[in-house]
Amino acid sequence: MSRQKVALVTGASSGIGFATAKEFASRGYRTYSCARRTEPMEPLKEHGVIPVACDVTSPESVAKLKDLIATECNGYLDILYNNAGQLCSLPALDVTDDIFTQCFEVNVFAPMRLTREFAPLVIKAHGVVGFTGSVSGVVPIPYSAVYGATKAAIHQYAAILRLEFEPFGVRVLNIITGGVKTNIADTRGIPKFSFYQVPGMKKALTERQQMAVRNKPMLPEVYARKVADDFELTTLGGKFNVYRGKMASLLGFLMLWCPRFLVERIFIWKFCLTEPFRYITQKYAKTNVD
Repeated sequence: MSRQKVALVTGASSGIGFATAKEFASRGYRTYSCARRTEPMEPLKEHGVIPVACDVTSPESVAKLKDLIATECNGYLDILYNNAGQLCSLPALDVTDDIFTQCFEVNVFAPMRLTREFAPLVIKAHGVVGFTGSVSGVVPIPYSAVYGATKAAIHQYAAILRLEFEPFGVRVLNIITGGVKTNIADTRGIPKFSFYQVPGMKKALTERQQMAVRNKPMLPEVYARKVADDFELTTLGGKFNVYRGKMASLLGFLMLWCPRFLVERIFIWKFCLTEPFRYITQKYAKTNVD
């Protein structure tokens, strides 16, 4: 008799994680969802998902989750989906130590930690480790320097992990994600004493923060079905980077085939940065003369 396959989805309190946990459960997986609080995940119980409180930035919390799944699933984990993430949509010069530390903790160090800790279970199952990457880690989206850096880091981590996991029969997926309709947003404004506190910048930052919402993003349920297919169909040595979400493939294509300066001009136009950048250029040109 074949055993029931097991999946773990992090960052499952809403959006991508919530929908993907539900999708795996509908396909017969014994599915664990995790987030810091279980309350937002309670509705998942109706779909057979097992919500567990876990702070992915805490080694102790991750160790407890690992022990729980190892005990309940006889040491098997077929799918580890590192989805938990944190946004940071601010100019690089305005990101405080606390903000960039937290962003790297959640987006980079946490998935590294989970991958290391759950490796024995995934290896035993000859399973799949997946990461929610982002187009921000591929293209120069303004005011995503820190967030984009975390995603670029995880893209490279996943790429090398793919090589290192291959002898164990474990597959790795890097899901480069575009626009998906979620309730996650960074609504912080430009700090009072920022270099970017200039006319037109408030509008530009709003355009950046509402980028996904204003471009008819993919529904999380649609994204979840595509990603679940990716996990089930991936093969050793097969496709590694998959593009999912609104405009993900297009942005990847632009970065690969268009001159970088052209891509940058497109983003300056798209995010209404022409006016504030012109103002800053003129202001600091005068400063240099003085």
